[in-house]
Amino acid sequence: MSDSTPPYTTLISIDDLAAHLDDADWCVFDCRFSLMDPQAGQKAYIEAHIAGARYVSLDDDLSTAHIAGETGRHPLPEKQEWVEAVLAMGLDPDKQAVVYDDAGGAMAARMWWMLRWIGHEKVALLNGGWQAWQKAGFAVSSSDEISPDKAAGDYASRASLVRTVTAEELSGTQQMLLDARELPRFTGQTEPLDPVAGHIPNALCSPFSANLGKEWFLKSPEELKQKFRDASITDREVVCYCGSGVTACHNILAMRVAGLAEPALYPGSWSEWIIDPDRPVATGD
Repeated sequence: MSDSTPPYTTLISIDDLAAHLDDADWCVFDCRFSLMDPQAGQKAYIEAHIAGARYVSLDDDLSTAHIAGETGRHPLPEKQEWVEAVLAMGLDPDKQAVVYDDAGGAMAARMWWMLRWIGHEKVALLNGGWQAWQKAGFAVSSSDEISPDKAAGDYASRASLVRTVTAEELSGTQQMLLDARELPRFTGQTEPLDPVAGHIPNALCSPFSANLGKEWFLKSPEELKQKFRDASITDREVVCYCGSGVTACHNILAMRVAGLAEPALYPGSWSEWIIDPDRPVATGD
């Protein structure tokens, strides 16, 4: 990236990505994924993707193996394992990373957060995602032959840019909890993925979907700021969670876009919280 180009650290437009698509120090990652059909994202990638993009799977790359009764559905990998995976993708700390999906960033925000977790600041979500890129007629490819050279960057010297909390740290806490799931799951009216319905007591429902406006674009910073004001965000420390630590990252990104302090992430989220039957569960509003 030239010295005259500031890094993109939250969002990037399709026009700005198109202008840099052939730059050697830019890396694009396709994070399309469906919880209901884990192979759908890679199939869609093979059919067509942004030219030069590499595919990253939520299950295979952005999570380690789920252990029933011990972890949430999408546990974070060991940090050093993730660093090795990132280097194998050809990405080092000085390159600009761009992540996208076809769900308004619901999946790609997880990679945005995970790169910041290892100290990679130059990472941005493609605003409007795959749909906006296609609609604009920018370059796509159906090639699945990208094998980048392993990068040699030093992540060990980079401080993490994010904060995490554990279930134990949440117990009895006065921190403000934001749940990124939709209201019916929050209230316990329905639960399509986990064996227990409801939410962590004292949490507030702040669905990630409410961060999105028309055609999968994030709302304006002013609109996002109002969304979180409506959730009574104060100077208290905020912790974001969801079902498995994925869409919670979307709320974290949205708060940064809104100019608010970056909250912490509870990576295990609801699917980990309910493993221990002694942890309290709330239902209703």
